[in-house]
Amino acid sequence: MDFQGGILQDGSPMESLEKQLICPICLEMFSKPVVILPCQHNLCRKCANDVFQAANPYWQSRGSLISGGRFRCPSCRHEVLLDRHGVYGLQRNLLVENIIDIYKQECSSRPLKKGEHPMCKEHEDERINIYCVTCEVPTCSMCKVFGAHKDCEVAPLQSVFQGQKTELNNCISMLVAGNDRIQTIISQLEDSCQSTEENSEAAKRELCARFDALAALLQEKKAELLQRISQEQADKTAFIQSLICQYKEQLEKSSRLVETAIQAAEETGGAAFLMNAKQLIKTIVEASKGGRLDKIEQGYESMDAFSVSLEHLTEAVRALDFEPAEEDEEYFDGEEEEVEETAAPERTVMASL
Repeated sequence: MDFQGGILQDGSPMESLEKQLICPICLEMFSKPVVILPCQHNLCRKCANDVFQAANPYWQSRGSLISGGRFRCPSCRHEVLLDRHGVYGLQRNLLVENIIDIYKQECSSRPLKKGEHPMCKEHEDERINIYCVTCEVPTCSMCKVFGAHKDCEVAPLQSVFQGQKTELNNCISMLVAGNDRIQTIISQLEDSCQSTEENSEAAKRELCARFDALAALLQEKKAELLQRISQEQADKTAFIQSLICQYKEQLEKSSRLVETAIQAAEETGGAAFLMNAKQLIKTIVEASKGGRLDKIEQGYESMDAFSVSLEHLTEAVRALDFEPAEEDEEYFDGEEEEVEETAAPERTVMASL
C-alpha cells in the first residue's frame, strides 16, 4: 500500500502512465471498448474501425459477403488480418480498460500542485489568466489594467485554450490521415514495382520462346529486343523506386512533426500550451500544403508494348521490331494526313505553272 501511494503522489509516473493510455489514432485517452491487435498494440475500437474502413472501402458491415480485410497498425505498421467480423472480431483488452478507470478516479481526486500555473514575468505575483487577442499572447490581469496590454482586446484564457487545442487536434488528425494516405501510395508503388518486374519477366519469357524457334539469323535481333525490354524495365523501376524514396522521406518528416504535435497536445496547462501552439499549428498547416509529389500514371507498369508477332516471312526478319500500340498508329495516321494536306497546295501551284 505504501508503495502504491508513493507512485500516485509522484506526478511523473502518472504522466508516464497517461502517455501509455493515449490512442495513436485519436490522440486521446483510450475510449472503451479497447481492442488489442496481434502485435500487442491497443486501439479504441472506434478508431480501429475507422482505420479498417479506410483501408477496406468495400467492406461495409459484419453481414457483408466479403470474407474480411486488412490494415496496418498505426504504431508499428504491422499488417493486421481480420476475418468477416472486422474489428469486432478483435479481443478486448479489459486490463487496459480497468487501468483507465482507476487512472481517471485518481486524477479526479488529485489536487493541483502549487506552482504549476505559469506566472507573469512583469508581475511575478500575478498568474497568467487572460489571453491578449491583439498581441496573441497569454498575459495577466495586471498587464491588462496597468501594463503593456491595457489598450488591447482580451479574452478568457480557457476559451482560447480550448479553441486552439481543438485546432491542433484537428491538425494532428489531418497529419495522421495524410500519413495513412502516403503509406497507401507507397504500398501501391511497391506493388506497381513488383508488377513491372513480373510483367517484364513475362515479356522476356515470351520473347525468348519465340526467338528460340527461329534460325541463327534471329539471334542478333533477339539480343537487341531483350536489351530494349531490360532498359524499359530499368527506367520504370528506377523511376518508381525514386518515388518510393520521396514518399518515405515525406512520411518521415511528417511523422516527426506528428510526434512534436502530440507532445504539445499533451500539455495540460493552458498558458504554457498557448505559448507554442500557434507557431506549431502554422508549421503543421504549411507542411500539409507542401509540394505534391509525382505519381505514376495508370498502366505505367504494363509491358504490353513489347509484344511481337513472329508470323512473318524470313526475308522480313531483319526488319522485325515491336508492334506499335494503337495510340502510336493513330498518331502516325494523323501525321500522314497533315503531310497530304500540306502537299495538296504544292501540287496546285505546280499545276498553275
